[in-house]
Amino acid sequence: MAREINLVPDVKNEMIKALKLRNLIFFICIVVASASVAVSVIFASIAGGQQAIVNGKKETIAELSDKISSYSDLKDFLTIKDQLGNLSSIAENKKLLSRTFGILTALLPTGLDTITLSELQINLVDDEPTISFDGQANANSAPFIDYNVLDSFKKSMQYMRYDYGEYVDKNGETIPAYCMVESGADGATFYDADKQSYYAYWLISGDGCDPSYEEDVDSKKSKQSQEEDKKEEIPATYHGYDVEAYENQIAVRVWRTPQFNDWYSIEEKAGKPYMSLDGDISNVPHFVSECTTYYGTEAGKGVINWESYNNDCKLVPDGADGINITGSSNGRDASSELVLRFSATITLAEEAFDFNNKHLMAIGPTGRHNVTDSYVQIQNMFAERANDCAPGDAACSGGGN
Repeated sequence: MAREINLVPDVKNEMIKALKLRNLIFFICIVVASASVAVSVIFASIAGGQQAIVNGKKETIAELSDKISSYSDLKDFLTIKDQLGNLSSIAENKKLLSRTFGILTALLPTGLDTITLSELQINLVDDEPTISFDGQANANSAPFIDYNVLDSFKKSMQYMRYDYGEYVDKNGETIPAYCMVESGADGATFYDADKQSYYAYWLISGDGCDPSYEEDVDSKKSKQSQEEDKKEEIPATYHGYDVEAYENQIAVRVWRTPQFNDWYSIEEKAGKPYMSLDGDISNVPHFVSECTTYYGTEAGKGVINWESYNNDCKLVPDGADGINITGSSNGRDASSELVLRFSATITLAEEAFDFNNKHLMAIGPTGRHNVTDSYVQIQNMFAERANDCAPGDAACSGGGN
């Protein structure tokens, strides 16, 4: 049996192991150092390349800056650009002066007692819009000069309201404002005497006017072909709606005020107009008001009493205190009729003139008046200023009335 004898001392073995470990450490250090040098070279190349790119961009920017600075109309361009950037803020703060006449139509009485204007001033700059005017009140019955007309006009301020919101289709999608017609050529709001409700026409066949309908591209007709179809015949239904003709266009009648009894149902049914006692409406195109809410109460035997509520959108926020009568006197109008001359200033709600409040109506004792559109008949609103009482005109200058 062979035997191995270790003649190397233990100290020698430890030294050999130490030398091997040293060599291994040197090798690892050399590898790490080489890798570090390589990484440094790569980073230096990248940094140098980036600096070259940056220098090139600086030169390009400098050249472009010189070119732009040499542009003769630069100031005008920058002014236009600045104005375009402010369009959104301008729209947010835009006021519609044209609504004044529709509001005045609601404010002024038009029955036996009449008030006409001879001079009008409008201030929409301040936070509280005001209209100032010289007017003349005529009772149209003896004794003609009747301060009750002016007193009644002042007290009516507390009942004045406005209403605004948006029209939606039966799926609740907002109908673009340009697709809605709320008044006729004379400026009068559409009103159905049989249903005792106000309404508007939705021109559903107009481009982009039906937000819930997506037509297949392959089935689309040319605009000219669509116009020819309209002229030939107005269909009974269109996109699932009952339609009628308005100005030779396909239109849907959308009620501004709800059809309570026709829409009310205990339970909502698919495809059927629905209105709950809380005033929620669905499955029918309708007007969603930001001011007016509706609710119903059961009166027994299937009878529902419906009521409306609008106490937040006051046209004259301070009511009777919102009108300031600065002076009054007797006079005679152009027809020599006795009238009461007066000057007044009325402070109105700022929201009533806000451009962003669409489909706005002024609501007064004479009904609802559309004030969204700038066109309204105003020829009966103004009259020649009444004359002072002539010397010896006892009926005019008498202080008994």
